[in-house]
Amino acid sequence: MRSEEVKEIFERLRDGNSNPLPELDFTSAYTLLVAVVLSAQATDRSVNLATKDLFKVADTPEKMVALGQERLIPYIKPIGLYQNKSKHVIELSKALVEKFNSVVPDNLEELVTLPGVGRKTANVVLNVWFKKPTMPVDTHVFRVANRLGLSDGKTPLEVEKDLLKIVPEEFGLHAHHWLLLHGRYVCTSRNPKCSECILCDKCSSLTR
Repeated sequence: MRSEEVKEIFERLRDGNSNPLPELDFTSAYTLLVAVVLSAQATDRSVNLATKDLFKVADTPEKMVALGQERLIPYIKPIGLYQNKSKHVIELSKALVEKFNSVVPDNLEELVTLPGVGRKTANVVLNVWFKKPTMPVDTHVFRVANRLGLSDGKTPLEVEKDLLKIVPEEFGLHAHHWLLLHGRYVCTSRNPKCSECILCDKCSSLTR
């Protein structure tokens, strides 16, 4: 895809939402990290309902470790996968206390050493909290990037690398949010709302 076309896509997305905001609730780098870990295979709404009460009692690594896995589970049980998620949250909290002086790292290499934190989660924290132009690729970003012809990558990492190469610097900070929200509400996996899509004429999937 030509650079002019890429720029036009992101100009349209920006014009539709100049300041896209994350839909998870958080008040710090730590609560954002926990919320993103909990959001795996769950809706942001369900995570927010759980963390509303959880973060009142455990909004720091020390408090989460003190809470412990058994007492953490009731807060997050409605989200699903609560056994693994509770284990990861407690273990990553311990790691933050023991290895990072309770401070969430501001780089990918250290973030991905935390239990339960993969590349996508790390990139979300770097982008949303530390304001770095990273490219977290979830199912929505993956789908939209492929449908628009921004990438033909077969894996999230391939799509991430493609997008980092072609997205103009001026759109770098918000690019993944625009693609994510577009995929969540317009370019859905089933029955995409093509009649409402501001990028319909750019969609390569319609011309295949």
